[in-house]
Amino acid sequence: MNRRPHPAGHRPRRRRATRFAVALLTAAALAGCGLVSGSVMSDNVRPGPKAGYAGRPLSGAQLTVTSKEFTEQIILGQMMGIVFEAAGAKVIDRTSIQGSIGAREAVKSGTADAAYEYTGTGWITYLGHTKPIVDPYEQWKAVRAEDAKNGIVWLPASKLNNTYALALNSENFKKLAVRDLSDVTALSHRKPSAVTMCVENEFATRNDGLPGMARAYGMNVPSANVRKMTGGVVYTETAKGTCALGEVFTTDGRIKAMNLHVLADDKHFFPNYNVAPEINAKALKKYPAIAPVLAPVTKALNNTVAQELNRKVDVEGQDPHEVAKNWLIQEGFIKEA
Repeated sequence: MNRRPHPAGHRPRRRRATRFAVALLTAAALAGCGLVSGSVMSDNVRPGPKAGYAGRPLSGAQLTVTSKEFTEQIILGQMMGIVFEAAGAKVIDRTSIQGSIGAREAVKSGTADAAYEYTGTGWITYLGHTKPIVDPYEQWKAVRAEDAKNGIVWLPASKLNNTYALALNSENFKKLAVRDLSDVTALSHRKPSAVTMCVENEFATRNDGLPGMARAYGMNVPSANVRKMTGGVVYTETAKGTCALGEVFTTDGRIKAMNLHVLADDKHFFPNYNVAPEINAKALKKYPAIAPVLAPVTKALNNTVAQELNRKVDVEGQDPHEVAKNWLIQEGFIKEA
């Protein structure tokens, strides 16, 4: 999952938050040298009426937040940092890391303290499993239990499930008469030339992406039928009909904006990619208030919220930090000081 994950793991949206000093990982950093840049967040905020805790329980703490580089992740990383600020912490912003592994390794090593991550990415990409767990809660529990040995704590997950899907524009939806992935499979054997796909590079190689999907469904998708491109281009090319099918993420605001039709994953191949706080265990032990500070925010996240916030950035061009902050104020989790 870039989703997933990123949507990686999961990488539905790649718009960079230009107002921030962006943290980048070099190959050496991926090998363990860590993040190389970051900026101090400077919002003048306090807990709101629905913060769910009293006082400023993170006063005196210095916490580093990170995220992957796509829109939803940047928004979530900004949310996390802002609520930490409201609770009294000094926050270092190291969001927008390229790929899933960089942000993951930052939290694992302690170079960063916290991030929002996807349960499916944890289970498949980081922990190496090939078969997802269908029940979202059981998936989260399994990831939490197994990842504990890596010094990572998964706090309770949200209803936001940013999983993979295939989508078509209206013309192809009518012409090809497919409604689910089994229909696509049948079409791929009946008329292989009709099944062309626009996908991200990572989706083309991930076990929870195109190769695994094709195996699970028995799809016949010749490599010549697959066009690889960046995430944002996938949406525009699918909308234009350059490819019959495009890889999308279920929380992406561009699905509705571009009038794309999402096909059902009728065999439930794609994992659940419910978003949850992924916390360095030492950081949580030092600052246990991290959990109650994040709990009400995580609980409020769902696909409808994500689609709207992602749309504000990807379609309207709003700044991810401001989108995150405005939503937190609107929901009562923070207020301007």
